[in-house]
Amino acid sequence: MAARPFVKRLPLAQRWRLAAELDGLSRLAQTGAIRVPRVLGQGASDDEAWIEFEWLELHPPDAASDVRMGEALARLHAVTGPAFGLERDNAIGATPQPNGPSDDWVSFWRERRLGFQLGLAYKNGYRGRLQDRGDRLLECVGDLLAGHRPAPALLHGDLWAGNRARLADGTPVVFDPAVYYGDREADIAMTRLFGGFGPRFYAAYGQAWPPATGAAVRAGLYNLYHVLNHLNLFGGGYRDQAESMIDRLLAAAGG
Repeated sequence: MAARPFVKRLPLAQRWRLAAELDGLSRLAQTGAIRVPRVLGQGASDDEAWIEFEWLELHPPDAASDVRMGEALARLHAVTGPAFGLERDNAIGATPQPNGPSDDWVSFWRERRLGFQLGLAYKNGYRGRLQDRGDRLLECVGDLLAGHRPAPALLHGDLWAGNRARLADGTPVVFDPAVYYGDREADIAMTRLFGGFGPRFYAAYGQAWPPATGAAVRAGLYNLYHVLNHLNLFGGGYRDQAESMIDRLLAAAGG
């Protein structure tokens, strides 16, 4: 008996998110660097849209698959593009993610990532100290990235532990991407945000891409984007976390 497919459904108004996911999976698959679920079909009814994926028996990562995951991600990050961003926008979770291409990484991160999320936070009522300190941080992005000249690497874009697993044969697999071309350190930073990646993953990745000076500070800058996104999606304690991260980054920038 053939395995049943996995079907993801969203309200019809959110069909753009499924289209963005399909685009991201296709880009990852075309590299041959890392395993993603195969798409079997797609469609829509009067009130919902759907994607049908192959069924994959997923297992929690182990030490051996962590090594293979590190190697696969290193191969993915060797794929580069002509500019930072992407020729289309997509989504980070349920939030629109603007990707307008830019030749300047500092401007891209300031405007398309942190500035965009701070703007959403303002619209969602998160004002006061978050915005005041956030505005100061936007002015310091160039200082925090001074001397750092990353290549525009193809990123998964939403690489937390919940978006990866392994198959029974140990092959690592990733899903739910938010792809764009950016600093490869942004993917690595997110692997540390919520945990779940073991030391063998970082050792294997580091064989191809050794840690660079200043990576820890940049990781905070990159992960702030995701914490702000969580604030905009879920509220709660993410405001305190975001403000603490901003304070640490301002201190690192001498502000």
